Amino acid sequence: MTIRLNKDKVDIIRIQLYVLYVMLDKYTHQEAIMALDSAKKQEIVAKYGRTEGDTGSSEVQIALLTARIAELTEHLKVFKKDHASRLGLLKLVGQRRRLMKYFKRTQKEAYNKLVSDLEIRDNI
Repeated sequence: MTIRLNKDKVDIIRIQLYVLYVMLDKYTHQEAIMALDSAKKQEIVAKYGRTEGDTGSSEVQIALLTARIAELTEHLKVFKKDHASRLGLLKLVGQRRRLMKYFKRTQKEAYNKLVSDLEIRDNI
């Protein structure tokens, strides 16, 4: 049994396969960077922590949240209909906003330095 395809149908199938290949490549690339790996976390903790093992200070938490927000934002640029990730992004932004509000109230100078280092807006 042979299937006869004209040139137009073959071209359409090739285009569809190419589109699927590109989408698959973007999907696997994005999934590889969704979560912060431990090396990147350690780098952020070393840069913004007050002491060597400091993971709980406001500076570190805000910096970690900023990195996660940046990665989720890039993910949502590719996958516009991913509403679950969009909800997670909004929760992270709210959590960072609350931490920044507290940090600004308690340590104004350190807050200003952190905002300039992370290149985020001071809209609190």
